[in-house]
Amino acid sequence: MESLPVEICLKIFCFLDHQNLAIAQQVCRKWKGLASDNNLWSNLFRERWGGDHAMFYAPVGSKSWKDVYEVQDRCHRVGLGLKIIREGGDYYLVHQGEIQRYLGSRRQRKGAISCTLDSKRDFNGEGSQEEGSCRGILDKILFFIGDLEVASTDAKRGRVL
Repeated sequence: MESLPVEICLKIFCFLDHQNLAIAQQVCRKWKGLASDNNLWSNLFRERWGGDHAMFYAPVGSKSWKDVYEVQDRCHRVGLGLKIIREGGDYYLVHQGEIQRYLGSRRQRKGAISCTLDSKRDFNGEGSQEEGSCRGILDKILFFIGDLEVASTDAKRGRVL
């Protein structure tokens, strides 16, 4: 595909679904640019949710169709309410499909700086050991809630099917 013109590459990418298009973005810089094409994501959005939704949710400002697609897909998967979700090994606080805050990762090593820091003092490492252990417990609780959300969503889907 290296020697193919951009138009032909985009035509090929038109046949991919959103998951494969996201994977294609990880191949190389050229593919990342091509697979991020606004028209591709606009067409995917229209195919999945229809033209009326596309007109209503059309991107505003610096948002792209890919951004709009991700938010709408997340709303479809987890709902509109305030939720703690797990995507891969990472946990997020989500409201109406928009990621509000990164809560942390199961992959973080012990002793690594957590991304759930509450203040500058925590960031500078001036917090006490007791506060650090409390944050560790809170992180575990948040991860548990995220896992519980995933499990309950999967169970609900199983009953519907």
